[in-house]
Amino acid sequence: MDPFRRDRRRKNPFRFFGIDDDFFDQFFDEKLMDDIEKMTEELFRMLSNAEPGKPIVRGFKFTIGADGKPRLEEFGNKAVETPEGEPVISDEREPLTDIIEGENEVAITMELPGVEKDDIDLKVTEDTLEIKVDGASRKYHKVIDLPCKVKPKTTKASYKNGVLDVVIKRKEKKKEGEAYRVSIQ
Repeated sequence: MDPFRRDRRRKNPFRFFGIDDDFFDQFFDEKLMDDIEKMTEELFRMLSNAEPGKPIVRGFKFTIGADGKPRLEEFGNKAVETPEGEPVISDEREPLTDIIEGENEVAITMELPGVEKDDIDLKVTEDTLEIKVDGASRKYHKVIDLPCKVKPKTTKASYKNGVLDVVIKRKEKKKEGEAYRVSIQ
C-alpha cells in the first residue's frame, strides 16, 4: 500500500477551512471525490506534455445547487487528445462562468481577461448561449445550456474590465412550486 495515499478518503481535506466532517460527508460523496481526482490526474498528464513557457489556466468551481447538491465545473485550458490518444493542452480556454436564473430573466457572467470587446462573438438560441473569442493573445469557447427557454432577441451584453455580463429575458416567468396544505396525522 502506498503510504502517501493511505486513508485519504476517510480524512476531511477541507477541515482547515472550518468545514466539519458532517458537512463533508453530506456534500462530498465518493463520486465527487472521484471526479476531483480524475481532474487532477488529467491536469498532471496534460502538464507532462506541455510546451515550456506556454501559460496554462486550469481550475474548478464548486457550488451548491438550489437542490442542495454539489456542482463541480471546470474552467481554463481544455484538454484535447493527439491522434495517439495523449492529452495535450489546447490554446482555447473555457471561461469561468456564473448563471443566475431570475424570475423574468437569466443573467450570465463570464471572466474573459485579455481580450478586446470586438473579438467576442455571442450566439443565443432559446436553449443555449455560445461564446467564442479568437483574440490575438487569448482564445475562449464555451456552449452553455441555459436553465430555461429564453427570448434570444432580448439579449443584452456588456464587457468591462475582462468581465462579460449577458442578460436574456425568459420566455415564461419563473413558476414557483405549488404549495398545498398537508394534514398531520
